Parts: sequence; structure tokens; C-alpha cells
Amino acid sequence: MSNAPNRVAVVTGANRGIGLEVARELARAGLTVVLTCRDEVKGTEAQKQLASEGVKVDVHSLDITNSGSIRDLALYLRKQYGRLDVLVNNAGIMLDKFENGEPVMSILDCDLSNVRKTMETNVYGALSMIKELLPLMKENHYGRIVNVSSGLGQMSEMGAGYAGYRLSKAALNALTCMVADEVTSENIIVNACCPGWVRTDMGGKHASRSVEEGADTIVWLCQAADGSPSGKLFRDREEQPW
Repeated sequence: MSNAPNRVAVVTGANRGIGLEVARELARAGLTVVLTCRDEVKGTEAQKQLASEGVKVDVHSLDITNSGSIRDLALYLRKQYGRLDVLVNNAGIMLDKFENGEPVMSILDCDLSNVRKTMETNVYGALSMIKELLPLMKENHYGRIVNVSSGLGQMSEMGAGYAGYRLSKAALNALTCMVADEVTSENIIVNACCPGWVRTDMGGKHASRSVEEGADTIVWLCQAADGSPSGKLFRDREEQPW
């Protein structure tokens, strides 16, 4: 019988799409999963869907742009489980304008209010989650943080279009490196992941990948062995250039 502790994982934006699949697969792997999303009703519906498949998860409402909401989650985790081992920063938005599936807004004409909103969720939300929940990981000298990024944020392939989304994911990549560098002695591994173009509400029905394919590398990183690479970007379980 294994003496390994019962790992606890939090997945943000997990009521649908990639987040839901990550929650499903982590729970099947034996982790205690706290599925979080802004709408508690939708979270409960996702919980019931998973229960019908024989998969048990916990649910907690969470608005990653609200510091009080994040603090409430931290208090709940401490009281209910006394630990946190895995954090998947999956919640994200894309507000850039499209026509026929293609971005139409130049960076020079972009709506700055949309850029600010995108940064608030995709970057500051992830940072706030890490700041509030990292102490729980440090207490047990173990943690795995996965920031769900995108190839659109890679500087090595940076191009036009998707202004707010590109900027936010590039910043999220930088955040990944910064946090990873600060926790190297804590057995806390921090990486970013590009799931690819996935058939979700954001990716659309014509995307090339299933949610299972999109979730695979995220779930793999969540279970990384001690001493695994940190501060890196991965896709299809392979390291990618920033």
C-alpha cells in the first residue's frame, strides 16, 4: 500500500472544456480535485456530470479577479484539507474581435479596455492565485503549478492579431519563469503549457484537437516527479522555446 499523501489539486475555470477534462483526469489519477469556476450553479452541474461517470470532485466558487474570492478559497482549502499540492491556472478569456474565425483588430487599433480586462484575468488572476495559495504548498515542501498558456504568447513565434490574448499569454509565460526561479529550493515545480488549438467554446468546433489531447500535457505536468524541469513551456510533453 502506498504511503504517499492524498494530493489536493485546484483547477480554475473547470466547469467546461480543458479545465473540466483536467479535473476529470486528475481525479481518476487519485488526486482530490477542487473544481472551481465563477458560477457555482455551473460548477455543481459539472460535478454532477463527473459523478455520473463515477468521478468524484469537490466544487468551490471562485472569481480569480476578486482577491476576497481567492482568499475564501485559500481558507477553505486550509480548513477542509490542510494542504494544496497542485494548482492549474486554466481560467482565461479572449476578447479580441474576429470575422470568419480570423482576428481583425490590429494591435494599433485594439480596444485597450479589452486588453486590460484580458490581462486582469489571464495574468493578474494567475498571479493572485499563486500569491495566495503558494504558502500551502511551501508548508508541505511540495507543489506543482501549471499555467495554461498558448503558442500565441511565444516570443519566438510572435505575430499580429489576437492583441490582448497574445500580450496576456506572453506575460503569463514571464510570470511562470519568475515564480519558478523564486521557489527552486521548495520542491515546487512551475511550468507553462500550450494545449494547442482545442475544440472548446474558445477554440471553436473546427479546432484540430480534442479536449483530451489538450489536457494531456497539463495533467502530465501536474504529476511531475521531484527534480523535473521547472520554469519551462511545454507542448505535447516536449519543451518549447519561449
